[in-house]
Amino acid sequence: MKKLFIYIPVIWLFATAAGCSTTKRLADGEVLYTGVKKIRIEARDEEQEVPSSVKSAVKDPLSVKPNNPLYSPYVRTPLPIGLWFWNYFYTERTTGFRAWLYRSFAKQPVLISDLKLDQRMGLVEDILDNYGYFGSSSSYEVLPKKNPKKARVNYFVEVAAPWYYGTVEYPECVCEVTTVIDSLRPSSAIQPGEQYNIDSLSNERVRITNYLRNRSYYYFRPDYLEYFADTTRLRYDVDMRMVLAQGIPDDALRPYDIGRISFDLFNPVPKGRDTTRIGGMDVRHDLPLKIRPRVLMHMMTVREGDPANVDAINKTLDNFTSLGIFRYINLMVTPLDSVGGRDDIDLMFAGEFDKPLDAEFEVDFASKSNSFIGPGAVFSVRHKNLMRGGEVLSVRLNGSYEWQTGNTRNQANSGAINSYEFGVNSSLVLPRLLVPKFIPQGSRFPSKTTFNLGANILNRPDFFTMASFNTYMSYDFQTSATSSHNLTLLKFVYNHLIRTTESFDSTMNRNPAIYESFRDQFIPSASYTFTADRRVGRNHRDRIIWQTTATTAGNILALAWGATGHHPPKKIFGNQFSQFVKGVTELKYYKAFGQNSTLVSRISIGIGYAYGNSTVLPYSEQFYVGGANSIRAFTVRSIGPGSYVPDETDVYGYFDQTGDIKLEANLEYRFGILGRLNGAVFIDAGNIWLIRNDESRPGGKFSFDKFGRQIATGTGAGLRYDISYLVIRADLGIGIHLPYDTGKSGYYNIPSFKDGLGFHLAIGYPF
Repeated sequence: MKKLFIYIPVIWLFATAAGCSTTKRLADGEVLYTGVKKIRIEARDEEQEVPSSVKSAVKDPLSVKPNNPLYSPYVRTPLPIGLWFWNYFYTERTTGFRAWLYRSFAKQPVLISDLKLDQRMGLVEDILDNYGYFGSSSSYEVLPKKNPKKARVNYFVEVAAPWYYGTVEYPECVCEVTTVIDSLRPSSAIQPGEQYNIDSLSNERVRITNYLRNRSYYYFRPDYLEYFADTTRLRYDVDMRMVLAQGIPDDALRPYDIGRISFDLFNPVPKGRDTTRIGGMDVRHDLPLKIRPRVLMHMMTVREGDPANVDAINKTLDNFTSLGIFRYINLMVTPLDSVGGRDDIDLMFAGEFDKPLDAEFEVDFASKSNSFIGPGAVFSVRHKNLMRGGEVLSVRLNGSYEWQTGNTRNQANSGAINSYEFGVNSSLVLPRLLVPKFIPQGSRFPSKTTFNLGANILNRPDFFTMASFNTYMSYDFQTSATSSHNLTLLKFVYNHLIRTTESFDSTMNRNPAIYESFRDQFIPSASYTFTADRRVGRNHRDRIIWQTTATTAGNILALAWGATGHHPPKKIFGNQFSQFVKGVTELKYYKAFGQNSTLVSRISIGIGYAYGNSTVLPYSEQFYVGGANSIRAFTVRSIGPGSYVPDETDVYGYFDQTGDIKLEANLEYRFGILGRLNGAVFIDAGNIWLIRNDESRPGGKFSFDKFGRQIATGTGAGLRYDISYLVIRADLGIGIHLPYDTGKSGYYNIPSFKDGLGFHLAIGYPF
């Protein structure tokens, strides 16, 4: 009966909402657009196939979003909040609560008349003409619903046979420019027999222009090239002829060299003015000069007397911007109307140095999926130009307090302050690769070398107090616009248990594998991470990210130790050091549907193996699943390894729920709801496993014959509120399958619906 009283208000709310009209304020003759029923695109010739890229281009102007779209433009959400406010909260007043509600939440209805369907049909036919399907036709059908003030639309597009390039002519070789253009003919995409496409014509003009501008024709522009098309010679053949446009300035047809290069540099607080000659360039600057002459020269990719290469000039500007020491940096080039027959152009750089020191203070309040909550603070100081070359020195102090609430395994301590953490971290970042001079360095993309030193104290009163020290040196660089690399050659981590409780010790004694992962240890490691981030699909709206990391630890020390003839266990500074290899790869794909709808998929695979001086991975290197960014139906470290499940009476059982192998997959559909409020539905799956058998964790070892049944799965839905600089996220996960025997048969083996619910409040997207 109690549940009935709880559900009655909810049922009443939905019934009332469903009964609210969304057309109450529409005038006579106005019809609410409720979306598209279907878009049918067919070739006129049954044997002809319309490419997917053409279909996508045609669908773009037809896929007009209705109000409150879920899957635009076909499906709407059942709660048109914006339309309800527009219909029921309208007021002529500009002040007051009702007026604020209307301004904040009301959405103007999208009407059939707003679509301008006849113009849209003309746009579709123009698009098909641009792809070479001349003579195509399109039509539409408005489908009224039971409420005559609502209607959907059907679109029908008949695609004609494609036209192809016949003869292709380039400008006659009457000057140096036309000779260069003619030399590009073999590499052109405009070839006889290729299908006509206006985009390829436009791209060819840009390609030729870029080629010329990078060969000293600095003032040449794409609109100086024109096309003439002839469709009268043969049916389905378009004869093309490229010509130079009329009235091109003479200066655009001449090559140029770099003339004088000068700088105007300003300080936030100047102490005088001076001019310095650096590498043949005049540098007018405030005192003191806040950039080393050698760095300034290194940033320059052009010199006086060089050909006026546009890419090289722009690269110089990018180099100075990437240093991060300027508030602004601008480039001025000799205006076209002042060249006056000269054979060179002058480059004038002007910039103002930024203030070198900045400080940040952050305060936050964490609410974690493992029931820990509490405040935290971070204070950091940064010098952005330590040695007058863009070197960044930063020092970061952090601290936090957390307490546990609602932990069913440890209600006795619920609400007590039981955890704190504080640490200091310093880093020095050099905007270049610090390598021997005989190793060549590319200058096309930015690179950096990082030195880091940090210490941290972690206190868990019921468990332990641990001190951790770390230092590393790493390189970050790119080999292309889409490929980046991180190489950490020297990383040292030392973990020391300062204090442990009796209960923690007894737990460790019962499980030697867990003890080995927590003991005092020295972790010398090296790692390499490769990241590929590419935009794909039409208009590059889709995105693929692939990241792979390989880590190895202790091998060099083990070789050195073995060379001395010592026997294991091998120790350094009195502590046994770890030996392991570990690899993690993750692939993410973002598929865009409309402006506010995206289907995101992710698969992550990881494996680590301890050997030699170690029998298990360090605890910080082990895998786990569950939580706000993983399988959201379950809390952190509540699944696995394999079919293992700790005893419910074991307060510290979640320490055991880590592994050597991880497999995780996620699928999430994100969509807009109202303004900055977005929604998502998702399904998550995965687990962790052990490589070696562990008697204290039965069922934890990986086995191919049990693998499928041991994949935990969950689904759910969530809300995201985007406030530009961050996203506040709330997800409700619903368990579907647990990897162990729950006493319930079938794939859906969650003991009760309540047991399979997981709520997570987090910042940012899960992936």
